[in-house]
Amino acid sequence: MEKILKILEENARISLEDIATMVESTPEEVAKQIDAYQQAHVINGYKALIDWDKAGADRVQAIIELRVSPKRDCGFDEVAANIARFDEVDSVMLMSGGYDLSLVMSGKSFQDIALFVAKRLSPLDDVLSTATHFVLRTYKKDGVLYGLEPTDERELL
Repeated sequence: MEKILKILEENARISLEDIATMVESTPEEVAKQIDAYQQAHVINGYKALIDWDKAGADRVQAIIELRVSPKRDCGFDEVAANIARFDEVDSVMLMSGGYDLSLVMSGKSFQDIALFVAKRLSPLDDVLSTATHFVLRTYKKDGVLYGLEPTDERELL
């Protein structure tokens, strides 16, 4: 039933009937499988991808890399969970490479984000250092092009 997940990932608004047709099942079985995925936290939510620039919203996004000190018994999990609890933080990911965690956050201005990093994030005991990168423009997010016309893939060959 992994096919259901791929269908929902492409378009979470598709009807149960359409999914059932695509996976050769019944709407009731599809609904049952989706409920099971939600209970198991395989599906963790449904979200619209908004182009906030086109919506005219005052919104700034930043990607912040963190070096942190892992906890003895739980590694990075407790530190990441504490950071994830901040309302301003959209995503927290454990990374390989030069930094341990990467987080994505939003604010109304560059200053809002800078103040969050300086006054709330950096002072945390486990945070050793940060590197903040402001998003200037989004071209593609979660597989969706923003404001760009899709190109014919045959042209890329």
